[in-house]
Amino acid sequence: MEYLPNILFVIALIAGIGFFTRNVKKLSRNIKLGKDVDVSDNKPQRWRNMVRIALGQTKMVVRPVAGLMHIFVYVGFIIINIEVLEIILDGILGTHRLFAPLGTLYDVLIASFEILALLVIVAVVIFWIRRNIIRLKRFIKPEMKGWPKTDGNLILYIEFVLMLLFLTMNAADSQLQQLGAAHYTEAGAFPISQFITPLFDGLSISSLIVIERAAWWLHILGILAFLNYLYYSKHLHILLAFPNTYYGKVKPQGQFNNLESVTNEVKLMMDPSADPYAAPPEDAPVPEKFGASDVMDLNWVQLLNAYTCTECGRCTSECPANQTGKKLSPRKIMMDTRDRLEEVGKIMDANKGEFVDDGKQLLNDYITPEELWACTTCNACVQACPVSIDPLSIIVEMRRYLVMEQSAAPMELNNMMSNIENNGAPWPYNQMDRLNWVNE
Repeated sequence: MEYLPNILFVIALIAGIGFFTRNVKKLSRNIKLGKDVDVSDNKPQRWRNMVRIALGQTKMVVRPVAGLMHIFVYVGFIIINIEVLEIILDGILGTHRLFAPLGTLYDVLIASFEILALLVIVAVVIFWIRRNIIRLKRFIKPEMKGWPKTDGNLILYIEFVLMLLFLTMNAADSQLQQLGAAHYTEAGAFPISQFITPLFDGLSISSLIVIERAAWWLHILGILAFLNYLYYSKHLHILLAFPNTYYGKVKPQGQFNNLESVTNEVKLMMDPSADPYAAPPEDAPVPEKFGASDVMDLNWVQLLNAYTCTECGRCTSECPANQTGKKLSPRKIMMDTRDRLEEVGKIMDANKGEFVDDGKQLLNDYITPEELWACTTCNACVQACPVSIDPLSIIVEMRRYLVMEQSAAPMELNNMMSNIENNGAPWPYNQMDRLNWVNE
């Protein structure tokens, strides 16, 4: 019975990490459904982007209030993991405050954790007020109804409770230290939880131990539960922001990629020595599908983008099409891509890893042509994203499909392309007619 708590803790730890590993494998499989793309270029620039954007939070602080609050939560999450390491080792070894021999350094660490925990609580409360009382416009868009709204609030509640449990645990521990309870040797400094200890005045040592142990267990089990909740939540960006910023676009922001097959055709047309009637070689590969109509037509970086989306709405709030009342929301593009990818993943789970056509696709069933054609390709959404997500690339690929596979462009665009093909210019006049003004 002496080792029962340790055994139960190890079982909980293995179960939590095991379930998390299972979800990570599923996540990796889904992302790899995308087409391969070479992102091995500009490695120094990619590392700088990851350090500057993901680690340094440089794009978050463009909006100072949200940026500062996010830094509190972000730093608190990173630093308090040291405290989580101690809890895990204590749970496995049956020790209490294993790092206490660090002395003054340990006191400084615990004090820092408590201050950060308080800052996280303050930030979480402010974020909740912005979402539910002030109701910032970007948080009440149509795509934020239902689960996205619930998920955003649920994350705030979880973070609030975890930090409160940490401070409660420390407050009870501090009280037990002062009462000289066995195994509760004096260690740590408690600048924040000291204000909670008066609530425990008059309680017996056994009651305080129950409170301290309950807070300890709920805190670590809550962290393990939250770790596994990430896969189902927008908070997955905690893990994916780093690879996403590394693999983010490093080309000039306005530069689009060209389809190799189309580029080769244009080169052939421009070559005066080429035979325009020559048949392709017998072993020539069949041209790939032009553009994208479903998630498997996108590349894996675009699918990584979809899973990394924080649903913060900065892209949508900067989008001129959205501001003028159009249906387009870059955030919805990323959320729809992720939802469709999850749907494909569930079909594969149900069919032993094989995808069975369900008669649905990303285009039309999730994203409408009206949304796609509302985009002005101004790149504002890409510039605004704090974790280097590129909604524009997905929009362009789907518009390519509509134009090149279905000839389903808007009439104005079809007319313009016909004029370019027939007249060499977007206007409905041939070259001779366009020069008539000279005679005037």
